[in-house]
Order: sequence, then C-alpha cells, then structure tokens
Amino acid sequence: MKIGILQTGHAPDEVLGTLGDYDAMFARLLDGHGFDFETFKVVDMDFPSGPDICDGWLVTGSKHGAYEDHPFIPPLEALIRDIHTSGRPMIGVCFGHQIIAQAMGGTVEKFAGGWSVGRREYDYKGETISVNAWHQDQVIAVPPGAEVIGSSAFCANAALVYGNRIWTIQPHPEFGADMVEALATHRAPGVVPDPLIEEARAQLDIPTHRHKVAADMVAFLKQGALVDV
Repeated sequence: MKIGILQTGHAPDEVLGTLGDYDAMFARLLDGHGFDFETFKVVDMDFPSGPDICDGWLVTGSKHGAYEDHPFIPPLEALIRDIHTSGRPMIGVCFGHQIIAQAMGGTVEKFAGGWSVGRREYDYKGETISVNAWHQDQVIAVPPGAEVIGSSAFCANAALVYGNRIWTIQPHPEFGADMVEALATHRAPGVVPDPLIEEARAQLDIPTHRHKVAADMVAFLKQGALVDV
C-alpha cells in the first residue's frame, strides 16, 4: 500500500542527521506494515499531481499556523478536499489535524491558554492514553460531519474522525523522548515558557502510548477503521 506523506514543515536542522525529517519519523513509526512511502514537500510547493497516485495520505506537523498566509496552504486545502472526495484514507497529525479541519469547514486558532508540550494525557476512545504534544494552535470549532474521539481538559478537540476516511490527532505519536528533548533545546527557548520546558524534560523517561496510537493509524489507513478498545 502506497502512502503519500504531505510534509508541511521541517524538523530542526540539528536533528536531521540523527532523527531525520518529519517524513522519516512517520516512516519509522509505521514500519513493518507493508507500506511504501512517497514524500511530497508541500511546504516547499512540491505537490502530487492528484489524490489517485497514492492509496492513502498522511499530513504532517509544521511550525506554521493553518490560518497564516503561506503559498502552500490554499492548494493543500484543495488537495485535502480532493483526497476526501476520492474516498482514499487520510491521516493528519498536529498541523495536519488542524489544516484538515480548516479545509473541511472547521476553525483553527492560536489557543489563549498557551502551549502544550511534552507528555500529555488524553481521553481517547474511552480510555486514558499519553502522547507527546507540541502545539499552541488548536481546532476550536469542529467541521461538519467530524466526530470528537479524543480530548483533554486543555485540548477539547484532540482527535477527530470523519466517517471512515479521515482520522486526525493533535499530539505527536511520531515524537519520542529524543525529539521532545531536541525541540526543548532548539525551538522552545524564548518561545515556550520555561516552566513548561522543564516539565516536558522531567517526563522524558516516562513511557507514552505512541505505539498504541500508531496501531490505530495503521488500521485506519488499511481498513478505514480503528482498533477496538
């Protein structure tokens, strides 16, 4: 099964030699399930010819805001709607979660409550899971036809499904402790409040449920369904 990765941002230069870019992180997370990946760096205006060239799609995270004025955002929104119309499964993570919601009629804003970074707990499909987060923007109005399947006190719309064709999540299952530490070192200073950076670092050794979430990603791409709780 061929999965097109729509890369909407780049990892910090300091981790490219060890962790790779965002597409490599997803390829590692979803390895061993028969997927072939092709990356389209849409943030650099490298777009696929259409939704039919891949069997499924994945939209990555980004440092950009979905509501910002960047050249890649309008054509990406159009592509998202075309993929949905085509019936192919699509996944979105963090910025991907947000831009899909915006493209489908929802609203994304810079959250007045501030940042969420590091290991965070969510009510996901009726159970409590932990996943690493790194965001300030949030989906604050859910698109028509979307169902909330994950939330927290900080992030009400943390995971959404749109029937059996779109699954999105706000935190980052592709981020292990090494990436959180890298972001805390290279992107957080002067942007994220120091107490939040310290809290994220203090939890680096605590396991998350990232691979449980990855199992849902695999099942959704292959079957348009989630793993039963």
